[in-house]
Amino acid sequence: MSALIEIKGLMSGYGDIRILGGVDLHVNAGEIVTVVGGNGAGKTTLIRTIAGMVRPSGGVIRFDGHDVFNRPTHEICELGIAQAPEGRQLFPDMSVEDNLQLGGSLRRARGQMKESLDAVYALFPRLAERRTQLAGTLSGGEQQMAAIGRAMMARPKLLMLDEPSLGLAPVMVDVMFDAISQLHQQGLSILLIEQNVAESLALAQRGYVLENGEVVLEGEAQALSRDERVRQAYLGL
Repeated sequence: MSALIEIKGLMSGYGDIRILGGVDLHVNAGEIVTVVGGNGAGKTTLIRTIAGMVRPSGGVIRFDGHDVFNRPTHEICELGIAQAPEGRQLFPDMSVEDNLQLGGSLRRARGQMKESLDAVYALFPRLAERRTQLAGTLSGGEQQMAAIGRAMMARPKLLMLDEPSLGLAPVMVDVMFDAISQLHQQGLSILLIEQNVAESLALAQRGYVLENGEVVLEGEAQALSRDERVRQAYLGL
């Protein structure tokens, strides 16, 4: 199986503060790969570095045959990487549909705006019902749907999800993970960052455990869920 994205020795941080200390990771085409770990492990920094929002200081990032190390964010998006960031970051005074259409404004996606909208509304019928509603008036779960939908509008090859279940009611957590499963069944490759370790390992094919900016465990998701270190540290078992 060929790697869609391959990361080797990735180092990055903020100013003089190093967060990632040499991360190796890959996502094969058609896989869900999850990265789990506690607060401050470097999970969000990893996503932001891949997306070009944090400048890496060393290592290799190759995506779909392209060297994307230190490329600007807009170029990385045009190559086919999209993210639904932690905190959703919607425009609250714009409608749901306007927020979604912003995600489809890339050159690679503009010509298929209607098809993309239809796909988002099929995945999240609640967004279709609220398409004219201001994004800032949505519930937390609905805002998360809109954030994922906006990323889908870019028609990505790799979808990066940063804590999609954070702060949601249990019923909404189920909705989120079901939507991620549906996207995977449609052939989308997904890099999933999650504190909900049990759910994410149940959904993914492979996983990485990140601690203090370094990968301390990696392997098949089912094997990781049975690993005593993971069970004690993250599953409370």
